[in-house]
Amino acid sequence: MADMITSTSPDTPPMRELRTANHLLGDRAALDAAWDRDGYWFFRDVLDRDAVGRLRAVYLDVLRDLGVVDPARDDAAVYNGAPLDDFPIRNDGTPATDPLLARYPRDQFVAEPAIRAFFEELFGEEVFWVPNTEYHALPPGTGRPDSRFNFVHCDGPNNKGLPLKICWMPLAPIDEETGGLAVAEGLHRPRMNDFPRPPQGIGDNVIPADAWCRALYQPGDLLVFSLETPHSGLANRSDRHFRLSMDIRGMPKSGNIPTVGTVAALDACAIAVETKEGNSAPSASMRTVSAG
Repeated sequence: MADMITSTSPDTPPMRELRTANHLLGDRAALDAAWDRDGYWFFRDVLDRDAVGRLRAVYLDVLRDLGVVDPARDDAAVYNGAPLDDFPIRNDGTPATDPLLARYPRDQFVAEPAIRAFFEELFGEEVFWVPNTEYHALPPGTGRPDSRFNFVHCDGPNNKGLPLKICWMPLAPIDEETGGLAVAEGLHRPRMNDFPRPPQGIGDNVIPADAWCRALYQPGDLLVFSLETPHSGLANRSDRHFRLSMDIRGMPKSGNIPTVGTVAALDACAIAVETKEGNSAPSASMRTVSAG
């Protein structure tokens, strides 16, 4: 039986601690069995901390430029009390309005040799990362006032036809107050009439309370979960720290990967897409990738 994580916040139910899967690395059959059972893998201290530190430094540079954090700290985003009324990092903007999204540090991170090597081992081959990375710098004291769950949902309804795995990682320590991420263990296989999973989110009190799991996270940890795994960020109840995390979505490169680029032409039979490589790739149908 997994340990329970108790909370000092009255609106946070007790949750089981996530099962760690470090001991399964290198054993594909065991990894697959754990995925089929739980709908996630949770690894402690597997991502190169120096690479994570360089990623965190981009977040801190942006937050310093916004004037909202202690500039002397490089290990965490410590709030300095500045007004947050127009805080632009909301994960629903564009590069023109969100300075962290404009920096888009994911590409540099996944190209780091140690990071690339780890994910290739985990996925079994080179990874294709779709371009809908989410960058979270959640301010202190934010979230729903009546629930610790910010938005219970699955990413599957917004990513139809893409067999992605979601890779979520903390960039600074995430304790009880700052909240982190919770997932519903074992509910990643929709069953007839179990509960609706619309793109707009899953209703309150729909997920059985005993399914929720979480952890207290450290830089270097990694949580990978299924598109159909219900999950939610937890409200940041801290009065001092921004919560820093990133989630990226990937699939084996040998799979049926989407064409990513700009639509150059379309007619009733085909769509031509200008890719980064500069070639036009015809496609019989358009695939839309959107953030969950």
